Parts: sequence; C-alpha cells; structure tokens
Amino acid sequence: MLNRSRRRELDLFFPSPNLFFFFSSPPPTHPNAVQEEWRGRVNPVSWSPRAFVFEGFLTTQETDHLIALATPKMANSTVVDNETGESFASEVRTSTGMFLDPAQDAVVARIERRLSLITHLPAANGEGIQILAYKDGQKYTPHFDYFHDDLNSQEESGGQRIATVLMYLSTPEEGGETVFPSAAVKVAGAGWSECARDGFAVKPRKGDALLFYSLLPDGTKDLASLHGSCPVTKGQKWSATKWIHVNKFVPPGEVARLRAAREAGGGGANGGCSDASSNCKAWASTGECSKNPSYMLISCPRACGQCKDKEKEKEEAVEVPPALEGGGAADAVA
Repeated sequence: MLNRSRRRELDLFFPSPNLFFFFSSPPPTHPNAVQEEWRGRVNPVSWSPRAFVFEGFLTTQETDHLIALATPKMANSTVVDNETGESFASEVRTSTGMFLDPAQDAVVARIERRLSLITHLPAANGEGIQILAYKDGQKYTPHFDYFHDDLNSQEESGGQRIATVLMYLSTPEEGGETVFPSAAVKVAGAGWSECARDGFAVKPRKGDALLFYSLLPDGTKDLASLHGSCPVTKGQKWSATKWIHVNKFVPPGEVARLRAAREAGGGGANGGCSDASSNCKAWASTGECSKNPSYMLISCPRACGQCKDKEKEKEEAVEVPPALEGGGAADAVA
C-alpha cells in the first residue's frame, strides 16, 4: 500500500479529469503584505500538448477591469517575422491589442502574482500581459508561441518561451475557440465551429484561463503546441495573453541598449554602467556571473566586470613623452 505522501506525488503526475486545487503563497511576512490565493478546478484537457484549464481564474471585476484599461489603447495586432524577429501587420492575425505594464495598477500586479503562483515560474520571466479583442470573423491563424529567430530567443532576453497562459475576458456567442490542430485528440460533436473541429479545442469562457506549454519537459520545442484562435462568428472575444520565458525576460530592445551602453562606456562617473541590485557584488563573488550570465551580465554588469570606467581609464593611461628632436616615436620610447 502506498503511503500518503507517495500517493500525493502520483496524483500530481497522473491527475484525475476533474481536480480541485488550492494555490496559496507563503504566509505574509508583513502585516500589510497581500496574500495571493486562488481556489478553483483545474482540468488537464490535453497531454499532447500539455494543456490545463483553470476555471474561474479571474473574477468578473478583474476581467472587466482589464477590458476597461485596454479599450482606449487598442491597435492592430502584429506578428513576428521568423527570420528577422521584427514585428509587422499581417492577415494571419486580424485582432486588435495592447500591452499592460506588470505594475500597471494593483489589480494587474495581483493577477501577475497569481500567474506566477499557478505556473510555478518566476514573475520576472514573463512578458507584459497582452489584451486582445476579436470580432466579426477576426482570427489568428495557427502558429507557435516559441520563437524561430535568434533575436527574440537570445539568452540575454530570457531565452525561449516555455509556457503561455490565455485568460478569457469574455464569452463570445459563437466561435472564438482556441484550437490545437496538431493535438493527439480531436473534438467532436455539436457546438463546435468548423475551425475547432480541425483539432483539439477549448471554448473561451469569461474568467477561465488556459495554460499550455510550448516546450517539452526536456526543453525541446513541442510541435503539438501549434495553436490558433478560431474566427468569432457572433459576439466579441476578449482575452489576455501571458507569455513566459525560460529565464528572466528582458525586451530585446533593452538588451541591445544595455549592451551598447556597456561597449560605449556611456556617460557619468561610472560610464552609465551600474548594478540593478545591491546584492550584485555578493552574487558575483559566488560565481553567478558565469553560472547565470543571462541575468547577471545585464543586471549586474559592474559586479561582473563588464563596465568601462572612464575616470579609471584616464588614471591608468600612460602618457607618452614627446618625441626627441630629430627622432621618431621609436626613439622617444627607447
């Protein structure tokens, strides 16, 4: 007979079709600290790709708040070029969207912490939440969330996207399913759009969240994670997307800026090159610069010896005496 702890381990690896989970953060260490928790049912809806639906992940107030924040700032969505990594408009993706700052307000910050809690991935590894709206036949053709280009998947920027969380902010009357055409299981029966019947699909329901992984447990790309958003044929679909990377996420543009500043020396007494944390020196002393370069070389460049200190360079510069009359530079040095 299995003991209680061993049975619990097996339940986590081989869950039943309907699970009830209680996710809670560690007890607050300060009287004013916010304790994040979520109670709800988790449905493992697919094992290829690995996908789970968290029922009632967002409250009605939270979904409506996200829509209200996004509505004035919506713009045509773009896609990423597989070769260059640059974004451009395409008929492949016809929705409108915008990004939220992780610290946009207290509600967004609370959702960010909850996302980290259920995925067991650091909040720092995630991109900002993207709000999307689909209506009148708008769609997103099947695609992968992992990158094909080197720019967006570079280690300094956080590496590949490992997981995606789709939070449904509304329930469209018809269509709008999230479809996985390459999934091992297909949907069948009435109630599904023609697009959804091309693979395994999840119906958007206000407040629910769909978590799926773009990488396999061994870190390789999961081809079964190919997915798309079926056309909305009646009503409107609002969703919020959270992409999560293997390591701490730093936008590629910011990586390039920091890299250029280090190489150029920047401005100011320290050449514009400084550490983002007071712990950088301690981390560097334990070898983190080589163990975790994707974070350390960007966030702790001074502790890792990546900075060019202009004042120090001046002090260490060797003054060459003027050439002797009738002699050249070689004569002067000699």
